[in-house]
Formats: sequence, C-alpha cells, structure tokens
Amino acid sequence: MTDRPANGELTRRQLGRAGLALGGALALAPLPAGPAGAAPAAGGPRPTLRRGSAARAGLLASHLRRLVTDAEAFLGPSPTHPWYAGAVLLAGRGGTVALHRPIGTAVRYRAYDEKNDTGVEFPPDRQIPMAEDTVFDLASVSKLFTSILAVQQIERGALGLEATVASYLPDFGRAGKQDITIRQLLTHTSGFRAWIPLYTAPTYEEKLRRIWDEQPVSAPGTAYLYSDLNLISLQLVLERVTGRALDTLLRDEITAPLGLRRTRYNPPASWRPRIAATEDARPPWSGLDRGLVWGEVHDENAFSLGGVAGHAGVFSDAWDLAVLGRTLLNGGVYGRARILRPESVELMFTDFNTAFPGDEHGLGFELYQHWYMGAMATPRSAGHTGFTGTSLVLDPTTDSFLVVLGNSVHPVRSWRSGSAPRVAAANHLARAVPVRPARGRTAWFSGMAVASTATLTLPALDTSSGSARLDCALWWDTEPKADALVLEASTDGGTAWQPVPFTTARRGADPEPHPSGSVTGWSGRVWHRLTAGLPAARALTLRWRYTTDRLYVGRGCYVDAPRVTAAGGVLLDEARPADAARIEAVGWTPSAD
Repeated sequence: MTDRPANGELTRRQLGRAGLALGGALALAPLPAGPAGAAPAAGGPRPTLRRGSAARAGLLASHLRRLVTDAEAFLGPSPTHPWYAGAVLLAGRGGTVALHRPIGTAVRYRAYDEKNDTGVEFPPDRQIPMAEDTVFDLASVSKLFTSILAVQQIERGALGLEATVASYLPDFGRAGKQDITIRQLLTHTSGFRAWIPLYTAPTYEEKLRRIWDEQPVSAPGTAYLYSDLNLISLQLVLERVTGRALDTLLRDEITAPLGLRRTRYNPPASWRPRIAATEDARPPWSGLDRGLVWGEVHDENAFSLGGVAGHAGVFSDAWDLAVLGRTLLNGGVYGRARILRPESVELMFTDFNTAFPGDEHGLGFELYQHWYMGAMATPRSAGHTGFTGTSLVLDPTTDSFLVVLGNSVHPVRSWRSGSAPRVAAANHLARAVPVRPARGRTAWFSGMAVASTATLTLPALDTSSGSARLDCALWWDTEPKADALVLEASTDGGTAWQPVPFTTARRGADPEPHPSGSVTGWSGRVWHRLTAGLPAARALTLRWRYTTDRLYVGRGCYVDAPRVTAAGGVLLDEARPADAARIEAVGWTPSAD
C-alpha cells in the first residue's frame, strides 16, 4: 500500500548530481558542499544510543515537551476522528535518546461499525495501553530493510546497481520490462504502477506470473511512480542471488548484528499482547475479509505472500528503529557491528532522481520530503513512512532522528488522512535544535507558522548622502519556492515596497547574488553575511518579509545584527539599544536559540 500525500503537496527542488554505482563497484559524484554528510568524519565519534536529557542531546526541552503535547492532540478528533488510537514517539540527537514516550492505546477497538462510522471498543479491562516497547506493523517502512539488504549485496559485488533485473530473473523481462534496472527499483523509476492485487492470485506461482506479465505504465527511467511492485521484485532478486529467504536475510544481515530483538517478520503469538492492533479488515475498504488484524501483517499482498515481502511485513519497535537510524547516521556501524560501508550509506542519502524535482530519492530512502519530514527536511534528510501510521526521519545535518509509530488504521483506514502528526513532531524536533545567534545573545526569528506573513521593519533612515549600505547576518531554511524571505524598501512611508537586491556569503564559499531580493529553500543551516546597496532617499524604510503557504514550513529565518551605514556614518546599528528599540517586529521575535 502507498502512504503518499495528495497531488500538489510535494515540494519542488532540483538538487545536484546523484551518486553513481556501476556493477558491484561504488563511486560517488561530488556532493553539494555543506556542513554535514550521512556519516561522521573519519575517526569521529560513532555513538551508540543511551537515554539522556534534552540538554545532553543538545536539544531544547521546551520544544520536546510541545512535541508530546501536539501528538496527544491527535488522539482526539482531528478533525473528525482520531488520527491514531495511540503512538510511540522517540526523538534524539547524537547518541542520546532525549524523548521516548508512549501515548494512547495499542489495542482499543475490536471492530468497526461502518453503518454508524464508529469503533466498537473492547471492554476497558481488555484494552492495552501503548508502551515504550510496543511493536508495530511497519508497513512500507519495511522497504528500508529490503533496500539495505540490496545495498549490502551491491557492496559485496553480488548485485549490480545498473544491472537489469532480468539478468537475475529472466522471466521478469517479459512485457517490456527487459531494461528495468536494480537502481530503478530502488528509486521507484521503473515504470511499475503503484500496486496490483496479488492476493487474488490463488497460488504463489500465479502471483509471480502476474509480476512477470505486468507491463510498465511508463518507459523505465522516464518518470517517478511509487510502487510496491519495485520492492517485491527486489525481494525476488535478493532471494535468487543469495539463496536465502528474505526473512532469513533480515535476521542474518541486519537484526542479529545490530541486536534488534524486536524486529522481524511474522512475530510469534507470544508477542501479540505487545503488538499494536491495526484494522478491522473487511470489504469494501480491505481486499480481504480478515476481521481485526492484530499480530499479523496488515498489507493484503504481504499477507498473501506468507507475511514476508519486500514492501511490507516487518514488525519493530521505536528503539530498534532508532538503532537502525543511528547505524546509518554513523556511516553503517553500530558498536562493533558494521552492516554497510560509509560509501554505501552515502548512496542511500544521495538523490538519484534529480530529473524528477519533488521526488528526491536515494537508494530506498526518500529525501527532502516536507510532507512528513516537516522542518527536518533538508536535501540530505532521509526517511520513509508506512500506511499503518509509521515513520522514520534521519537528518544528517543536525545528527538528529525521529521515530513516530502510530496505529492510525485502527479501527479503519478511512479515519485518518495526511501526515499532520508526523509533520508536527518533525517541526518540534527541528525547532529543538538550537540556532545560536551570529553575535550577541539574541537574533530575530521569523517563527514557523503556516499561512502567515511576518515582517521585521527598520525605522525610516535618511540615505540621501549616498553610498548607503545594509549589513547583517542571515540564516534561512524554508520550504523551497513555496515560502520565501524578501528584503524590501519603501520611500513613501510603507505604501509601496520594492525588492532590494543583495548578496550573501558563507564561510568557505563564493558570494551569491540575489537580484530578486529574496531567498528560499535550504541554505546549509549556517549563518550568511548579507550586504546590500541601498537607494538614496530622505526617508528609506527597510523590511524583511517572510511569507509561508498553508501546507508546510522549513525551520524559518533569522536576522541578526542589522547595520546601515552611509557616507555620513552609521545610520542604524542594532547593537545600540536605542536603535534596537526602534525595530518593529510583527511575527518576528528575539530568540536566544
């Protein structure tokens, strides 16, 4: 099943060149310059997880508290039904898990009453509250495990990233699929449609035949279309080249080395009291009539494949997922166990879909997706969601990680839509990572509100002596194109405004002109020096205007230490208390973080 936003909700950003991998050999094209990569620097710390305070993690405790408060709000009508019956939230940075909180109920409903659109609850003594170690059906987050297994085989030379799938599975090459590559399966550019009902095929052999006979809806490599069939096909390739079943590969190559004791396919019956229930699965909303699904995989195709599938079927808990995330942020190592080389991890965090802006994708991992990553989204942020209400987000830029596991199809899938709880949690974790002022104790912060406009206005200044210039420090991270920060000037007291072109410069990089007087997107999450020549006027008013749309936001914008000089000397300097008091902020606040 897919768990994607509605059309039009994806951001649009063209990134740089993608990584390349040919045959079994790995090679990376140059990555965009920036302060962070997918792995720590050579010889740097490679932490293992421990519980600790927000301060120990380098996070702001107040925003972690708000993360929990906002998550709890979705236990109620949002807007009509609860988004989930319960959830487990885990957030951290570096080696510290600063938040691990269960909320709500793991098992609440025994059935769904479609006539009245209500859930039929278990008696209170049979309901099960969420716990830190509650196990969830991960749904499509399972794709990450399959992808890691594939990259391991690429690393070992048993699988070629640019090799055709048909070179491993000759029957796959039927119906126009002979040119589909392993990379296209991993990046959803194979041309497969989203899914087909394999569960209606009576035998395993018939399911395979349907895949062999499936015709692509677009030529391989010409379009992005998220499809479960890509990872089901990859499963078949892995099982062919290794001679092992996927569940055995998962155990041998990932869960055993990393010590993931609550991650597996087909959990035993003894686990059931610790597993979050999913859906009362019955037609017409489900393809199969199964009643309450609890302890078995929810996805119909995965269920029909015996619970072991490349696209769905893995069960896990929040801590195990955090360990997996920490392993990747460490460059493929956790403690004494290494499951991937650093250059292999780089392939998972590098965009291969530069031809499809808005659908950035590494090998298996989605990248830069504001629709569920919220303000944690950067060109290097990696993650995935699952239809049952699960998600994992990794931000190498800040070395932070977020796990949100919810049972959002309990009691029925129609009760939730969108990804609002995931976005809210990601926004709060992003806000919890401090942005230190460029100088002094505070900087002006735009906030992170959607569908809003914030302005920071300097007092009217006499620049008629000529050679007037603005200098300040600027930090921005916005949803690309949708949200922008503009520097504007007015000479008539604010009736009409015109953009002011400026230049920004960051340490170690060439100055960048902004002739439109605006910035949008990701700037590396570092301070830039802004300089702008100003027009001569008797009363020139300058302002920064930050405007956001109704969907998503980035981390926001900061302005620090504005200073205006002219031929006659210093006209304004925020360092002088009298000048700072004349700055008018609407929606901007002085922030020390």
